[in-house]
Amino acid sequence: IIVYMSRVHGMHPKETTRQLSLAVKDGLIVETLTVGCKGSKAGIEQEGYWLPGDEIDWETENHDWYCFECHLPGEVLICDLCFRVYHSKCLSDEFRLRDSSSPWQCPVCRSIKKKNTNKQEMGTYLRFIVSRMKERAIDLNKKGKDNKHPMYRRLVHSAVDVPTIQEKVNEGKYRSYEEFKADAQLLLHNTVIFYGADSEQADIARMLYKDTCHELDELQLCKNCFYLSNARPDNWFCYPCIPNHELVWAKMKGFGFWPAKVMQKEDNQVDVRFFGHHHQRAWIPSENIQDITVNIHRLHVKRSMGWKKACDELELHQRFLREGRFWKSKNEDRGEEEAESSISSTSNEQLKVTQEPRAKKGRRNQSVEPKKEEPEPETEAVSSSQEIPTMPQPIEKVSVSTQTKKLSASSPRMLHRSTQTTNDGVCQSMCHDKYTKIFNDFKDRMKSDHKRETERVVREALEKLRSEMEEEKRQAVNKAVANMQGEMDRKCKQVKEKCKEEFVEEIKKLATQHKQLISQTKKKQWCYNCEEEAMYHCCWNTSYCSIKCQQEHWHAEHKRTCRRKR
Repeated sequence: IIVYMSRVHGMHPKETTRQLSLAVKDGLIVETLTVGCKGSKAGIEQEGYWLPGDEIDWETENHDWYCFECHLPGEVLICDLCFRVYHSKCLSDEFRLRDSSSPWQCPVCRSIKKKNTNKQEMGTYLRFIVSRMKERAIDLNKKGKDNKHPMYRRLVHSAVDVPTIQEKVNEGKYRSYEEFKADAQLLLHNTVIFYGADSEQADIARMLYKDTCHELDELQLCKNCFYLSNARPDNWFCYPCIPNHELVWAKMKGFGFWPAKVMQKEDNQVDVRFFGHHHQRAWIPSENIQDITVNIHRLHVKRSMGWKKACDELELHQRFLREGRFWKSKNEDRGEEEAESSISSTSNEQLKVTQEPRAKKGRRNQSVEPKKEEPEPETEAVSSSQEIPTMPQPIEKVSVSTQTKKLSASSPRMLHRSTQTTNDGVCQSMCHDKYTKIFNDFKDRMKSDHKRETERVVREALEKLRSEMEEEKRQAVNKAVANMQGEMDRKCKQVKEKCKEEFVEEIKKLATQHKQLISQTKKKQWCYNCEEEAMYHCCWNTSYCSIKCQQEHWHAEHKRTCRRKR
């Protein structure tokens, strides 16, 4: 082990020994001492190291081993309320330990205690975020779940995954958004610890946590915009928010002015979301922002089809603002329906109470002809809500009107039946209208839910197909690149070998030519004075190219050394 760590990783033998002892102490490896039974090691004790198997029952510890912020070991601060630990250098000044004797709470526990949020509302928002987490965690799940690995329970203190987070959201166990964010960070923490900080799984987990934090930031920025952009009802971008977003004309580089909502401002930049088909977001410099009240002709815009649609959406949004028309969730609609039903039932009772005395009053003012053989249904046919005009009666019919009063007084059963029939008809009519409205609203909600569900399924299918296509495309590109790289390496090798052969051949050819030239040069005689090819021989080692050179050399020195016989 020491030789391997020194050769491959450049680790000093003392450091390797120290790390081995620490790994044995932490239970990550098992140290054994055995006695050799054959060969040169027979009878000699030897140390051995083994990886622990499934049979080892790990002791549950109260706290994690690794810093929750940087995911590294070392001297850490232990939280008194949860399992998390932190390095002092990884904490900001606000959360650092002031007094070693006082209890200390980690940033996550402090943030969870501060918040107090409506659980039903928070659950609705978190379901949108979890659905996006599931889409983005597909690649993470493809890499395999190793929570059943024998070392997983030893390295990872608190296991968590996206399905577990979704289950907690559905059961309403989260008390704040910070607690939800802490679980997302725990997922990243466990992935980095088990797979390593530079692994592909860790990169996916970092991207997942970064996207989750972005979704939570968008939620805190404007909850209404966050809900509508995920639920996507009809004309969702036109509904006003509380408080209302500032409306402006925004100009991106290379484009004209476009209507937009201001989401936030930071220094000299403005975060806007444009009206139109895609509702894109962008950071725009403040000098490229104009108030929505500015005349369009001053902006010199190109009125394309998309720009006109965006302006139509802007006009609808402004109309909703003027009418005070805000988006209402299902819970609010259900509350209004219950209120309307209670009001309608109360009005029915009031109607029954007020109708009975009016019916009796109408009967007292009524005068009919005295006919003893008159049937009962004619009396019942008079509605309690009708007013029968009283005609002036002649004097001789006074006794008849008295008889009519007696008839009315002697038949209370008929009066009660008439009033009850009328009230039943009114109740039936109002109930019919009420339940028709409820049924229509329910049908509309079912249609919208079905539409949203269809869009969600289609969107998930498209995302899945897109991810599969991207994976296939990436594999095809990698394969093509590998094949091309291999082909290029082979071609380069061939070219190098060919160039080397040509170079060797050229060297041989030049050497042969050089030898020939030397041989030819040696066979000639050369002028002793100017070193040109000689024509005149003087003595054993002296020749000249011309008489002039012979005379110059003769008078200079050769007459004293010449060996030619005279």
